[in-house]
Amino acid sequence: MLIGQFCETYPPTLDGVGRVMLSYCQGLAALGYETLYVAPENPLYPQQVPCQTLLYRGVRIPGEAYRVGFPRMSRSFRAAVSGMKFDVVHAHSPFFAGREARRLAKRDHAPLVATFHSKYYDDFYKATGSKTLAKIGVRYAVNFYDTCDEVWAVNEKTAEVLKAYGYHGDVVIMQNGTDPFVLTDAQRSAAAEKYPFREGVPALIFTGQQNRKKNTENILRACAALKNRGLDFQLVMVGNGPDAQFLKNLARELDIAQNVLFTGFVSDRGILMALYERSDLLVFPSIYDNAPMVVREAAVMGTPSLLVRGSCAAQGITHGQNGYLCESTAESIAEGIAQALPTAQEVGKAARETIPIPWNRLMEQAAARYQYLIARKGRGGRA
Repeated sequence: MLIGQFCETYPPTLDGVGRVMLSYCQGLAALGYETLYVAPENPLYPQQVPCQTLLYRGVRIPGEAYRVGFPRMSRSFRAAVSGMKFDVVHAHSPFFAGREARRLAKRDHAPLVATFHSKYYDDFYKATGSKTLAKIGVRYAVNFYDTCDEVWAVNEKTAEVLKAYGYHGDVVIMQNGTDPFVLTDAQRSAAAEKYPFREGVPALIFTGQQNRKKNTENILRACAALKNRGLDFQLVMVGNGPDAQFLKNLARELDIAQNVLFTGFVSDRGILMALYERSDLLVFPSIYDNAPMVVREAAVMGTPSLLVRGSCAAQGITHGQNGYLCESTAESIAEGIAQALPTAQEVGKAARETIPIPWNRLMEQAAARYQYLIARKGRGGRA
């Protein structure tokens, strides 16, 4: 079975969607399926994912770290796919990659599966500043999902968002996973040397795009409020993004720069997991994210998360048992941190036991679903 997985991101900007798709490719390959990671190339990073790839020409989006590609305009890509026949095509984006996935699925009479990952209205509104244009962009995305054989979402809350956008079809829940990770002493030492922590001081961590849409500004304001209360802390901000410089400037304005470490993008997974292990609490008050990988990765290392009550990201979290919940305001985040720290170690153990789902188990479910869709398509029906 040849499975094409399509998205818009490739290293060095391998965001949450790209990381999920990479896990699909690796997990399905481990089960014996031929799987291709299909995305826009970056000439500086010709082969940077540990799986089979099929790349097409891409250009950088001005003002963003992302690239956009035009597969039909890539001669090498067209030549490559002309000799392939896909059994399943899985789109992780409704845009250029998704449109090409749809074309190839139609050409090969293969099932087209699409996973809804992101809150596109928020992205369109931030990019345009226009509610009207944001609604038009959402309609464009929903029109794509309407043409798919099956649509997946990462949890029930995310499915509700897609329904609110105007999608009326059925949605299959296919969760995100994460695998166990055993740190070596060398990885711990490398992380400690590169990013030293102060002993005996509570350590907070945020991992993700340095972008205000993820409520990062309120993380800093919450930490400033904690400092004003006399609470000493250290905050590690991991990642790159369009608002990185704004956040660094804000940390200085709030007089907490000496408490905050901006690491930039951390590509070494061992170092990243060591940072989680050394932290007391993942502070992730984003209402933009749906099923963030970072919450699962932190849980693998026994680190609980502080999330916004009622958000998609918080689904599966019970306050005080396997994580913590707050409102999206700086005041509530500060209070949530202060309340979480005394019990974080115990709650972190429960997070490790209840949150992570191994990717191999999920990929067995995905492969079974693919087989069902192939059979149904072969009978002349739409899955």
